[in-house]
Amino acid sequence: MPLAAQVRPAQNPVIFADVPDLSMIRVGKTYYMSSTTMHMSPGVPIMKSTDLVNWQLVSYASDTLGSQDELTLTNGKSTYGRGSWASSLRFHQGTYYVSTFAQTTGKTYVYSTKNIEKGPWKVASFKPSYHDHSLFFDDDGRVYLVYGAGKLRLIELTADASGVKPGTTEQVLIENASAPSGPNINLQAEGSQLFKIKGKYYLFNIVWPRDGMRTVVVHRADKLTGPYEGRVALQDLGVAQGGLIDTPDGRWFSYLFRDYGAVGRIPYLVPVTWTDGWPVLGSPAGKVPQTLPLPPSKGLIPGLVASDEFNRRKGEPTLPLVWQWNHNPENSLWSLTDRAGYLRLKTGRVDTTFLLARNTLTQRTIGPTCAGTTALEVSHLKEGDFAGLALLQKRYGLVGVDYRNGAKSIVMISAESEKPVELQRLPLKQNTVYFKAECDFTERKDVATFYYSLDGKAWKAIGAPLKMAYTLPHFMGYRFGLFTYATKTAGGYADFDYFRIADTTTGTK
Repeated sequence: MPLAAQVRPAQNPVIFADVPDLSMIRVGKTYYMSSTTMHMSPGVPIMKSTDLVNWQLVSYASDTLGSQDELTLTNGKSTYGRGSWASSLRFHQGTYYVSTFAQTTGKTYVYSTKNIEKGPWKVASFKPSYHDHSLFFDDDGRVYLVYGAGKLRLIELTADASGVKPGTTEQVLIENASAPSGPNINLQAEGSQLFKIKGKYYLFNIVWPRDGMRTVVVHRADKLTGPYEGRVALQDLGVAQGGLIDTPDGRWFSYLFRDYGAVGRIPYLVPVTWTDGWPVLGSPAGKVPQTLPLPPSKGLIPGLVASDEFNRRKGEPTLPLVWQWNHNPENSLWSLTDRAGYLRLKTGRVDTTFLLARNTLTQRTIGPTCAGTTALEVSHLKEGDFAGLALLQKRYGLVGVDYRNGAKSIVMISAESEKPVELQRLPLKQNTVYFKAECDFTERKDVATFYYSLDGKAWKAIGAPLKMAYTLPHFMGYRFGLFTYATKTAGGYADFDYFRIADTTTGTK
């Protein structure tokens, strides 16, 4: 190996994929991180690292939030853009806690476990839904949530963090946390993360000044209840919202994320130095560096995304952690055992649109480029069924097999206009077909191209490139999805032989 390759440092972004609202802790020499996946199931992902750069999924705190129509895609309802939002990860007296909140249910959730990697997780839930809260265990054993937007509030919880402490009342912690970034604010200070370091309290928030960029604001106090003084801590590239982490050898970093178009909100690390008791973010001060004094990334495959041949040995999980369902699944309608070596997706009802179809199985897309490929066997589709490979967001793209009027066709559909438009249809005379979707997120190019193959070797582009866009109604980066749904009669199914993901694109090769 050339020497240059051996000493190549880590690069920003440290994760070129949708891992927003990150919360991070270090226990000994191991780092853990939680994030937001909103409408996906399971939810509240937990990731692990030993170097702050290379992460792997190790757990989910939540199987499902609940069984409302919105969470199960029933009666025409969905929870796109809602579900579980920003989480707060903590380790206290041998127990791991991760909390989140959901507009969908109007509740706050606190999950706890002794074993963050293997569980089991215990859940406590209570009303109301405390927006963008930070779970905080003080040195005296008391437990709090800091929450809100603009005006930040403090509420005390019970000692086991299972609910609001009886008899307690909320108090205003900071009247206007946006103030350090000026009077003209587009997005009020939110995303609270509270830390206690060397006896002082530090509160991180994101704020977005009008005609400006997303900004990190830090407040400091000698007592939890204040008074707090605040300052702008970082205003560069729109990298913001996060907190502080230290290394075993005493170095400090701030973990933050950046809105980066269609791929989603992607994590950055920024070195931190301390001056007069304040964290100074950036290297040099105030700038997000391109390189970091940390080990290089080994890539996001297979830690955060991975190929899957759908073969399972005894004792292996039915679905690896890289997979999440779009909303709560209907578990009776999918299988890896009905046909060994295949993922079978069955239809259990009639749907009118892809976005409301049950049991779409998803993985993140990754940048700067990526490709997802699948082999699909369609001999058991019923009239009106549609099955294939998706890029999921409000402006989605699909390539798949449509069974209509007794004939199967390869179809590419684009919802670039936010309404599905069929761009190309080709007759299909065989039961096995191959699909590929390639994404280019380089410099926010945000273009996807769909392909099909009849033999898995020779590829042809189909339809037209999809101009991907990160839309707030979905609030999530694009995801690869495997799907089957019925438009006329339930009971058909499709068999997926594999899903393979790569961090390069090959076009028609």
